[in-house]
Amino acid sequence: MSPVADHAPYDVAIVGFGPTGAIAAGLLGKKGIRTFVCDKSHEVYDKPRAIAMDHEISRLFQHMGVGKQIKPHLEPFTDSVFYGVDGQMIKRMSTVAAPYPLSHTPSVVFTQPPVENILREHAGSHPSVTLQLGMTVTGLTQDADFATLTLHNEQGQASQVKARYVIGCDGASSAVRTLTDIQLEDLGFDEPWLVVDVQVNERGLAKLPATSVQYCNPARPSTYVIGPGNHRRWEISINDGEDPKVLATPEGTWKLLAPWLTPEDGELWRQATYRFHALVADHWRNGRVFVAGDAAHQQPPFLGQGMCQGVRDAVNLCWRLTAVLQEGAADTLLDSYGTERKAHVTELTTRIKGIGKLITERDVGKARARDEKLLAECGGVVKPMPRQDVQPALTAGLLSSVVHPARGTIFPQPLLLQPHGDKVRMDDVHPAGWKVVFSATASDAFAQAAKHHHLPALVALKLGSPELTEAEGVLQRWFEKQGVEAAIIRPDHYIYGVCHTPQELSHQLDVLKLV
Repeated sequence: MSPVADHAPYDVAIVGFGPTGAIAAGLLGKKGIRTFVCDKSHEVYDKPRAIAMDHEISRLFQHMGVGKQIKPHLEPFTDSVFYGVDGQMIKRMSTVAAPYPLSHTPSVVFTQPPVENILREHAGSHPSVTLQLGMTVTGLTQDADFATLTLHNEQGQASQVKARYVIGCDGASSAVRTLTDIQLEDLGFDEPWLVVDVQVNERGLAKLPATSVQYCNPARPSTYVIGPGNHRRWEISINDGEDPKVLATPEGTWKLLAPWLTPEDGELWRQATYRFHALVADHWRNGRVFVAGDAAHQQPPFLGQGMCQGVRDAVNLCWRLTAVLQEGAADTLLDSYGTERKAHVTELTTRIKGIGKLITERDVGKARARDEKLLAECGGVVKPMPRQDVQPALTAGLLSSVVHPARGTIFPQPLLLQPHGDKVRMDDVHPAGWKVVFSATASDAFAQAAKHHHLPALVALKLGSPELTEAEGVLQRWFEKQGVEAAIIRPDHYIYGVCHTPQELSHQLDVLKLV
């Protein structure tokens, strides 16, 4: 084994250079934090796995400065229509109406390989980020000051890297999770499915539905997703007695696609069998080591939240690491990462499981009862339900003790009017960080209260001021709906707390001490 590298230890070492690891490296690199990244693979996997994401992730890409590069690989997500036993519509999921609350299309589909390449290139562009690909983690120890990774390259040569903190973003079979004795809790979902991606030609496209579809058919529950361009995806349940290996062959796959397409209608891009799981790490921190992304959780794909969850992990952890490494915050701030993310992931996965149960009911009688119940609840007229309504708020962690429906939700990002008449997104003018935003009707006493705080570089903004004049009334309607005069916003855009009076604001800011 070669000795520990002779350079100073890193601040953060990231194991895994998929989307979660690349985003974490990009966020830390942007702050100039010395970051080491390793991965077994030299290249991005050339086929799509994730296919959907939401406006929270698009907002992050905007913050990172890669939004314009990624935009050509995105398209709006169509509605998802649910069909029952007899082919009738029983449910419809859509998106929130414009003007959009985060100023990005709320739900999109995307092509993963080029997007992931952009994220990798962005991470590697920062001088403070060191990349070593073709490396396998074989050991991990830690002491009072550092964690030490033992790595082996493809020739079998060993080396070691020290860092103050380690993030395991190394997937469902995470070595970091195993080496730190973090266990996965089973949330009770385990089903075999075939996932098929097809590049469909014009003839095939003419045969296919105009929306994405959930076929809630007891004989063969299936999902159809309209991806970017001519990319179409099917997720098809595997029945008892069927051999997943046979179904994953071209011959087996085309047999299952027969209700929609023939081999003359397109080209198979990817077909793979999976067991859809619902798992979450029992704890997300062990000393100086954290898990994130698929290393920390896995969920069924029915709302397209798998990659989104990993991105939220990266953002949640990296602003805390920045506060500890650069702003003098206490190391205990990092404890609330796992508290917040585990509770959020568990609740969202539970909701996804509920949708999965609706789709995958195998008993015909129970499925018909499901259809009748859903239709009765809407009076026989199926109304679109925004996908965003399924997203839970944060309920535990670094949040105000004053409970309010807005606490733990994402603060809107309106379009702002500039003096020359242009419209720009709020974050491009007022970047991510601790903020207090006041309603247009808030008294001057709120601004006075905001001056007494313990937060680094807190920015105070008032709606209607020259710094915060919006173009579409998104924030005005938000304040009216919530019935509050001020919101305290964290660096990840989640709302720490809301206030009705200057005294409430003073109290919440006084309690909020990160050091």
